This record gives sequence, C-alpha cells and structure tokens, in this order.
Amino acid sequence: MLHRKLSQFCDEQRPVWVYLHDRQCWIEAAQVVEIAGDLVTLRYHDDDDDEMISWEESVRLDSIGAVRARRGSVTRSAQDVITTGDCPDAERLERP
Repeated sequence: MLHRKLSQFCDEQRPVWVYLHDRQCWIEAAQVVEIAGDLVTLRYHDDDDDEMISWEESVRLDSIGAVRARRGSVTRSAQDVITTGDCPDAERLERP
C-alpha cells in the first residue's frame, strides 16, 4: 500500500511529508523523485540563514513510518473567501 501511494505521489509531483522512524524526524515538503526496488529518492529544500539548500536523498522503504500530503490550504488572514461565478449554486458559500 505504501509503495503504491508513493508511486502516485511521484506521478503527481506533489509535495509530501515523510516520517523516517529510524531517524525520528519528518522530511517536510519533499518530492518523490524515483522509486527503485526498496529505495525511494526524495528531493527537498532547506533554508539555512540566507541560503536555500536543495537535498536529494535515497531512503529505504521500510524506514518510512508515515507519509502525508496536503490536500489544500487557506490562509488564516483571508477575510473574504474568493469564489468564481461558474461554481454550482449548491456549492456556493453564502456571505453574511
């Protein structure tokens, strides 16, 4: 199941959060680049002071404890929800 889900994320090129239980850490907003046998290649970025560092790392499939992906996001500071006019009436949000 995990292998299939990682393959789906690789095809979709979506950022994923991967928990490595052998290191007890999360790799945040990584991209699954390749899956070869039991090796998964992840690419992710890290901010170090003024530099943006890009990492590419291969991890074993059995060291991955969890994978999660963000479905969507809404900023907390947004006062008004922006909707389009082509949205079906049943799905429109009513403004107070």
